[in-house]
Amino acid sequence: MKITPQDIELLTKMRQEKPAHKMSHDIKWGDKIADKVTKIVGSWRFLIIQSTLLLLWLVLNITGYIYKWDPYPFILLNLVLSFQAAYTAPVIMMSQNRQAEIDRKKLEYYYKINIKEELEIRLLHDKLNILLKHHGLEIFQDITEK
Repeated sequence: MKITPQDIELLTKMRQEKPAHKMSHDIKWGDKIADKVTKIVGSWRFLIIQSTLLLLWLVLNITGYIYKWDPYPFILLNLVLSFQAAYTAPVIMMSQNRQAEIDRKKLEYYYKINIKEELEIRLLHDKLNILLKHHGLEIFQDITEK
């Protein structure tokens, strides 16, 4: 398949684009906070600490002879966990949405690179074919005889 003038125009345009490492990465402070919260909440350390605190809460309220601040059915505990979930879920979603946008941009960039590579290879094939035509097929015959 020969390279067309439209392909040459597209290749010229793609050669002038900025490389990926020179693209600006504008991360807002809200995005940084969302990423940090997601990193903390999504860790084993957080899960172990939260499980320990919940177990301690339950044990102290079940066995507490003197003062039970949250007796069974643990309504205060339910409120605390609901409050935590109500705030962490949207923050995690913000972080995931931002990461999905980053991934989408990377895939788009990789797609452009693949198109550019394909055009470059087709251009090299065309140049090689022209060279073989102008200099004769003896170049190709020398290679195949060795």
